[in-house]
Amino acid sequence: MALDIGILAQNNRQIGIQLDLWASRELGEKQLTGRQSQVLLYILRHADTGASLTAIHRTYGYSKATLSGLIKQLRNKGYVQVEHCQSDDRCKLLYGTEKSRQLMQVLSEANEKAQLWLDKNFTPEEQREIERLQQKILLQLSKLNACKQKEATTREKSDTTAQAI
Repeated sequence: MALDIGILAQNNRQIGIQLDLWASRELGEKQLTGRQSQVLLYILRHADTGASLTAIHRTYGYSKATLSGLIKQLRNKGYVQVEHCQSDDRCKLLYGTEKSRQLMQVLSEANEKAQLWLDKNFTPEEQREIERLQQKILLQLSKLNACKQKEATTREKSDTTAQAI
């Protein structure tokens, strides 16, 4: 039986949604969603250098527009502050505030609970196999998208050349 790509995509999306809901319940008293807690933990773990929006985007794959809104919410809640880079005024770095640093233990404990759930429900071999298959899917999709992007760029260049003639 062939794997249905639609079901695969739907299941992966549902896994992400369920994990986000679980994290939101765990951190509800702190008024943080799962996504906010994930990004905040990333920012706190990069406290020495600061975290850029682009680095977070590359790590988690959220769109920059989504991240901008999420960062704005974290700033409004007093968890994140923004500073300009010394070398480039256009660049902004994100840092946790004292309020967010006080949450580091709570965020880490929530991550540990999620890991314990994973360890309880999946053997180490199953966990490695899940990760291996996910990475394989991501790599192949990345190659496919890069190829399609290259084709689109080549087609645009051809169209521009044809128009110039």
